[in-house]
Amino acid sequence: MKFYLISDNIDTLTGMRLAGIEGEVAHTAEETERALKKAMDREDVAVILMTEKLISLVEPLVNSLKLERPSPLISEIPDRHASVDVTASISRYVKDAIGIEL
Repeated sequence: MKFYLISDNIDTLTGMRLAGIEGEVAHTAEETERALKKAMDREDVAVILMTEKLISLVEPLVNSLKLERPSPLISEIPDRHASVDVTASISRYVKDAIGIEL
């Protein structure tokens, strides 16, 4: 089983490729949605890593996939600007998913 990266930054993708992680770059919501759906359909992908900027572009889709599909796991990684607190993102997801605010 593999990791797969969907990033908005070529430098992040290059770094991950050096670690043996495949992926692609997306910049718009449409590109991100297409890349995410493609990665979700791959049998060999266990974890999809997405930069926080791209998660924010397609957050309703990401949340629904996390709730409806047991795999692959979608995980948010900070991008080079790290503008969003990942902990806040997880708390927001838990609140949306089960109605409990952390």
